[in-house]
Amino acid sequence: MGRALTFPGQGSQAVGMGQALAEAFPAAKELFREVDDALDQHLSRLMWNGPEAELTQTENAQPALMAVSLAVMRVLERDGKFDWAKHATFVAGHSLGEYSALAAAGAFSVAQTARLLKARGMAMRNAAPPGISGMAALLGADFAQAEEVTKEASKGSEVCVIANDNAPGQIVISGHKAALERAAEIAKTKGIKRLMMLPVAAAFHSPLMAPAAREMEDLLARESITPPRVPVISNVSVNPESDPDTIRCLLVEQVTGRVRWRETIAGLRDRGITSAVEVGAGKVLTTMAKRIDKDLPATSIETPQEVEAFMKTL
Repeated sequence: MGRALTFPGQGSQAVGMGQALAEAFPAAKELFREVDDALDQHLSRLMWNGPEAELTQTENAQPALMAVSLAVMRVLERDGKFDWAKHATFVAGHSLGEYSALAAAGAFSVAQTARLLKARGMAMRNAAPPGISGMAALLGADFAQAEEVTKEASKGSEVCVIANDNAPGQIVISGHKAALERAAEIAKTKGIKRLMMLPVAAAFHSPLMAPAAREMEDLLARESITPPRVPVISNVSVNPESDPDTIRCLLVEQVTGRVRWRETIAGLRDRGITSAVEVGAGKVLTTMAKRIDKDLPATSIETPQEVEAFMKTL
């Protein structure tokens, strides 16, 4: 039996996340303190008390989501005798979740990951001037339809690309707002159910993030990366990766590149995976997994009760 651990991305955050975990397990409380210390910020207090608008800010949401995922992993390792050699074959994460996956597998330290994600969030937020770009969900579209829409919506220097290929019928596009407005009209002509604008700061996973990619390239060049305990399935290559230099390059490409999540989950069975476990806040990836491969058992672990139940299966 092969198991893949998956780690959620932005959008899964919620005020209160991780608090019950910290109250139930000293190992989780310790992890949150490590993240707070690394950032010199009371991030855990923001996570547990809000305000929601501040938590949702990209530079806070990214390290906060990572903290919840790594707190769960810390509990599994300390209290559940989680053994990487026995209990996981691959890790994968959705966008920022790839950093959580790498940290869980030992490629980065907790402090490294917290600082990298804080910087990544700020770089992505600042990459494009406010108000000129954004993201939208194409609901009910397949990949081929989404490609047609984005190609037709791009005009001149105005960008429109597929940012997240999440699951069948759930594709996110990214680019200049004028191009997204054109995409909304084009989508209607192709019988696509709906285009819904998303409340994000900028056009993530698009060429407009090139300044952020350059900033992350500089930061990652100065960071040491340890080969992960198990391979990470890259958002960019959709291949299991273990080489530190390759991982470093792919993390840079990921800033402007498409998140190929549908392909990531669809390929698990071919790699001998028989279950996917979402580690951290929410159940977004679990829902997606069930849409991508209804026969692949998919579960999520976040609450103390879910963590306890999972530990009994190890």
